[in-house]
Amino acid sequence: MTRSEAVVNLQALYGPPSQAGFGSAVFRDRVERAEDLEAAALKHYRYFLGKAWEHFGEEAWMGPWQRIYQRQAADRRDIVTELRSITGPAAQSSVTMLLDAIADPEAGRQALAAVYDDADMDTLVVYTLGDGAALSGLLIAGRDRRGETTLLVFLLD
Repeated sequence: MTRSEAVVNLQALYGPPSQAGFGSAVFRDRVERAEDLEAAALKHYRYFLGKAWEHFGEEAWMGPWQRIYQRQAADRRDIVTELRSITGPAAQSSVTMLLDAIADPEAGRQALAAVYDDADMDTLVVYTLGDGAALSGLLIAGRDRRGETTLLVFLLD
């Protein structure tokens, strides 16, 4: 399966790019430098929230924003294990929902692995997000050596 096919499969399970502001969506982007990955993640987070970003304000949406995981070069590429190793009750709850509470959990885990465990994926970062009250979630951002970037935004109550 090509990277493009893997991303299409991930989008079929977690949703295409959207401004739903709730649920999940998978975005693709091109990020030239690994250092710019967080800026791309924020851009897609803001887009995903759409009008809710303006309605509740940046302070509400950026309060929970925090990088909670970054894959190191020596780490084994295993997105499911990496996500399950994240501590913190809100993050663990989001991980469980992302991995286990979808229509076909096994297909979801395989789709995540096909994209984020790819040998060319050189940067992987996970952020917490939400409104600091009812909504919480994760943003998984992965960038390959060519700058191709896949971002999964997941936000539920």
